[in-house]
Amino acid sequence: MTPQRRTALISIFAAAALVVIKLATGIATGSLGLVSEALHSGTDLVAALLTFFAVGVAVRPADTGHPYGHGKAEHLAALAEAAILVVASLVIAWEASARLLGASEAEVDAAWWALAVVGFVIAVDASRAAVSLRAGRRYGSPALLANALHFTSDLAGSAAVLVGLLLVRAGYPNADSLAALFVAVLVLLAAGRLVRSNVDVLMDRSPADAHEAAYRAIAAIDPPVELRRLRVRHAAGRHYADVVIGVSPGAAVGQGHAVADAVEGALERALPRSDVVVHVEPAEEQALVRERAQAAALSVPRVREVHNVTVHDVEGRVEISLHLKLPGALSLDDAHDVASAVERAIGAAVPGVGTIHTHIEPLHEAAAGRHPGAAPADAVARLVRETTGLDPRELRFLETDAGLVAHVTVAFDAATPLAEAHLRASAIEERIRRERPEIADVVVHTEP
Repeated sequence: MTPQRRTALISIFAAAALVVIKLATGIATGSLGLVSEALHSGTDLVAALLTFFAVGVAVRPADTGHPYGHGKAEHLAALAEAAILVVASLVIAWEASARLLGASEAEVDAAWWALAVVGFVIAVDASRAAVSLRAGRRYGSPALLANALHFTSDLAGSAAVLVGLLLVRAGYPNADSLAALFVAVLVLLAAGRLVRSNVDVLMDRSPADAHEAAYRAIAAIDPPVELRRLRVRHAAGRHYADVVIGVSPGAAVGQGHAVADAVEGALERALPRSDVVVHVEPAEEQALVRERAQAAALSVPRVREVHNVTVHDVEGRVEISLHLKLPGALSLDDAHDVASAVERAIGAAVPGVGTIHTHIEPLHEAAAGRHPGAAPADAVARLVRETTGLDPRELRFLETDAGLVAHVTVAFDAATPLAEAHLRASAIEERIRRERPEIADVVVHTEP
């Protein structure tokens, strides 16, 4: 017998014993609170039986009729438990309201031994909740976690019944009915939580935390992977991920398989015990043509930068346009020769290409700079401290033709998201420019 089923079996015996104890005591004393708690424990007994059955079904391996396994049986059991809870709570609320409104009467005998029975029940409820919670977390079992939640509501309900009986002894006969009504509300709240969480699983609602973890894991793969689609769902303590990636159409089968293995490994590290299926598709042809054209252009001597590379399909022919940055001192004749060499290199790298359009631009040469004789280092350091609460790791100043330039290096925690680090760096730049107008430009470098 698996540990999960053993835990569920213990819950069955405990629930059965509590039903008998609470019901017998409730009938003997006339306490609606105890009778309602007996009914509550009756739902525990049914729920424990359902859990025992569901856990046994859920651990069965996948078969022809159930290729994804039987894990959702636990969530179906949890929904059945929630339905029982709703019915029980409505019955309790109806009877309690009738007593409070005077439609029915009952004599409650809050004897000392009834209080002792409730104290014993509270101790049992506390131990059952602890055992189910520990086992549910250990094995990632939704049904056992549902039991733990249910037993916790039992504990609160039993405590309310104890308070009600104590108040009855103190001369407040309606306290028992109020305690029963409180139990009914607890049961309804527990049922609502169970329904919401388990319907989300049965409807394959994507767990946000798991989806974000999977996305980050794929984004961190080196070399980068073209992610086209990512779907994550959860059932019975396991995550199931469907991933579609793009690889070069010219890649060998082994290369595509290696990329898929890298994706699977990254997801299994991010989401332990996950079931991952990776589908490999050829990358977009235009993206590959663009990459090849840019690489070919950069391979030509004296080409310093390539940007705005566009690819068009014109009547079945590929046309490419791009911008080239060349040294500004080149003559137009020499620049044209370089552009022609770029066109030839692209034609060789991209077979079947038609027209290639090149736009030539001068590359701005590095401006002359010198270290200033005096710079507002203390003032800038103070502004960085006031903005971020951190001292700058390094401060450098350069005097250029455009004015004084401040280079600021700030260290943030290594786990800081890039977006947050960028916002904080922008805040530093803004404040320095605003409060130190003699500084023409500010460059903030962030590092862990």
